[in-house]
Amino acid sequence: MGEQTPEPEPESSPDPVPPTDHSRWEADYRAQLGPEPPRANRSGITVKPLYTPDDWDSSQHDEQLGSPGSSPMTRGVYSTMHRGRPWSPRLIVGLGLPEDYNQRMRSLLDTGGASLYLAPCNSHLRGFDGDAVERELLGTCGTLIGSTEDMSMALDGLPIDREAISMGDTAPYTLSAFMLKVARDRGIPWNTLAGTTNQSDYLSHFAALHMFFRVALPGQRRLLLDHIEWMNREAPRWNPISVVGQHMQQAGATPAQAMGLAISSAIQYADDLVARGHEPDSFLPRFSFFFDISISFFEEVAKFRAGRRIWNRVTGERFGAADIRSRRFRFHGQTSGVDLTRQQPLNNVARVAVQAMAGIFGGLQSLHTDSYDEALSTPTEAAAQIAIATQNILRHEAHLDDVIDPLGGSYYVEALTDEMEAEIEGVIAQVDSEGGMYAAVESGFVQNLIGESSRAWQDQIESEEEIIVGVNGFIGPDDPSRRPQALERPDPVRIDSYLERLARFRKSRDQGCVRGALDDLARACASADENVYAKVVDAALADATNGEICATVRAEMGEGQPLVVL
Repeated sequence: MGEQTPEPEPESSPDPVPPTDHSRWEADYRAQLGPEPPRANRSGITVKPLYTPDDWDSSQHDEQLGSPGSSPMTRGVYSTMHRGRPWSPRLIVGLGLPEDYNQRMRSLLDTGGASLYLAPCNSHLRGFDGDAVERELLGTCGTLIGSTEDMSMALDGLPIDREAISMGDTAPYTLSAFMLKVARDRGIPWNTLAGTTNQSDYLSHFAALHMFFRVALPGQRRLLLDHIEWMNREAPRWNPISVVGQHMQQAGATPAQAMGLAISSAIQYADDLVARGHEPDSFLPRFSFFFDISISFFEEVAKFRAGRRIWNRVTGERFGAADIRSRRFRFHGQTSGVDLTRQQPLNNVARVAVQAMAGIFGGLQSLHTDSYDEALSTPTEAAAQIAIATQNILRHEAHLDDVIDPLGGSYYVEALTDEMEAEIEGVIAQVDSEGGMYAAVESGFVQNLIGESSRAWQDQIESEEEIIVGVNGFIGPDDPSRRPQALERPDPVRIDSYLERLARFRKSRDQGCVRGALDDLARACASADENVYAKVVDAALADATNGEICATVRAEMGEGQPLVVL
């Protein structure tokens, strides 16, 4: 390797600046750079070239930082954090047929220790069985799960009795109900099951996702509250609500806005449960959050630290929570698919590593690392293995779990955390002024806020104010040999076989039992106060399908539609 030539000093360089002489440093900096446009992060906060004790007073340590596991929670929600509670590695696995999912999940468990996650096919998420949609769409964006038989095949041999499982499950939460049937068949008590209903945050769907509508907005509100009440009683280790800031950020919200909107959603759900007569400490310990992690490294670290501090304050001051578990801001982080590019997709390996580091330094409890080819298709197995290996490298080779909150005390990080906190609180105040998150989504306020931020970011990319490597900068020649192959669509013959299996499953059931369970579900939906989710579980136990359950609920509660934005 050739000798490196040091960069020459400027001809007019003054004598070395004394380390304590900030004014001389600033003069030297300006002399060398001249007029410089201000730099700002994605949330619009101006970023200075240097931070000093003038930017953060260390005498605020106890008030603003404290210790991990205690107020104000800035440094982490547990006293040991990743030393005693390593983050849980997760990949969102949704693939083809139930047996395909099972094989992929077993492979990941064997080679990388990834925790359990199930993402169903979009046909399921839209509330239909596989034979009600176009064959070409089936199994392309998730696993076909239409029945308890499908769920049993998907979870065959997987340790749901020992490991927490997260599910992309939307109202009326048929995935969770199918899992409960599988657990009963295996003799696993429901009160021992651990996991998360990962797509239960219906407000984020209407505000930013525009797909998982299934049921009209008022019905979704009731279904979520019924699900939380039932699961808290029958499966107390389960997290029935995961508040999803990810949807907001991936739709275009800034990191600060995404955090503010997520906390506002959590406040809305807590208010709704209190209105039903529940004490905050009876449900807040099972609240969890799910966030996007962009490549804006320090901004993301500060976002999570500020979010923890705000949630600690909100649960204590707004809701009077006394249980320390109610004030823990437990969250899952996923590296941002929005930052991934179809162009030069192998560069996404580096992007994912940086994003993952931001989430780890931000103090997450579980982490999904995207596969580099997710901008092209559902991940291939080779790419998924790299994604989980990235987490293992960061933990076992880089030792990022050695020190709790290693960036704490940095003048920059602490100043930025304070500024992010102010931005987030500003968003929460805006939502409060609209009447709360439900009203703000219903009126289109949230959608407009996200849309404006999305357009502003796109303008920055198109003007090349922001450079995306391989997209609008550093493009280089196109080399077809370096393009990864996208995952092929499921074999049509196998899809036909699945549909035949679904038909056989329907015919083999006790039809009277199915009809009775669906009739009971319809009556619960039409009632004023009967718990609807309890009847969803009964329908699943009777082997009703996802499409049958969703159709019954839709008929009584109305079909969800995108909300008009003016």
